[in-house]
Amino acid sequence: MSENRIPDVSATERWIELEGVVNMRDSGGLPTRDGGTVQPLRLLRSDNLQDLSEADVRHVVDVLGVSDIVDLRSDTEVSTEGPGPLWHVESLTHHHHSLFADGHPVTAEQALAVPEHSTRPVRDATFWSEHYLGYLTTRPDSVSAALDVVSRSTGATVVHCAAGKDRTGTVVALALAAAGVPHEVIVEDYALTGERIERIIARLLPRDLYGTALREQSVDDQRPRPETMQTILDTLQEEFGGATGWLREQGWGDDDIERLRRRLTT
Repeated sequence: MSENRIPDVSATERWIELEGVVNMRDSGGLPTRDGGTVQPLRLLRSDNLQDLSEADVRHVVDVLGVSDIVDLRSDTEVSTEGPGPLWHVESLTHHHHSLFADGHPVTAEQALAVPEHSTRPVRDATFWSEHYLGYLTTRPDSVSAALDVVSRSTGATVVHCAAGKDRTGTVVALALAAAGVPHEVIVEDYALTGERIERIIARLLPRDLYGTALREQSVDDQRPRPETMQTILDTLQEEFGGATGWLREQGWGDDDIERLRRRLTT
């Protein structure tokens, strides 16, 4: 790994330990190509926020300074799970930007990328990279809108889905790439979720929506692979000139891109 390698996680305290989540961490401290860093408490990534305790909620609002929640789950997941405790906090703004088509029921298999029938039964890096690129093709509007929220937030933004791995990983990767974080650092950040994949699955298994689908899969099928994210970033570079080029394809101008970069790095 190059000189831009992520510093030791325990030293930078990027993991955020709460009772109700197992995969929340801060992007703060990641280096940028120009010698800067992503500022702390600007962009947080997380698994599902449904189980936050009262103490967790106070920590999110009062300590982390969260002002915006970007929920990438499908309409089906949101309606089935119901409103979480943060929905009752007036100071927070909730933004729902599903990465699936509106108005169509989404199964747990689809949400967690474990379809019952697949031409690629092995969940290897190629499977996952194709799946993630599908988000950018199917719902570029939602990905763009999620990044716009990050760019305009007055406090910390939490981006989350169910596991905080696939949908969240894709959106956060684009945000970091647009901010100038080197690809190898983004790849390593994405792969950190692997340290907690067993706990993530254990947390989702008891939930009616996800349990049946996950019981049919191995832990290794769900483990994030560095080469998956590398493929996404390489594809963006080859086809659009990088994350900023992709954003321009969605109608972003130079001022919009600079707003996102400044929000994350200054």
